[in-house]
Amino acid sequence: ESLSASLREIVARGRPTRFSLRAGVCVDAVFGAADVEAVAFQVDALQTPLGVQAAALLRYSDVLAYSFLLD
Repeated sequence: ESLSASLREIVARGRPTRFSLRAGVCVDAVFGAADVEAVAFQVDALQTPLGVQAAALLRYSDVLAYSFLLD
């Protein structure tokens, strides 16, 4: 599990990412890090329907899926 979290962090860090959350909400952010304990994603520039948050934590339990483009 910690290896997959480390690889995910290396591949995704700094990439624009779309998160699909419960209740059908989709938000965009810049991926920062994934918590090894499977608790939260750290993101920057989180774009929500209410505005942009400079930095935020998204709980794993609220995230249904996430995606980012590879170069």
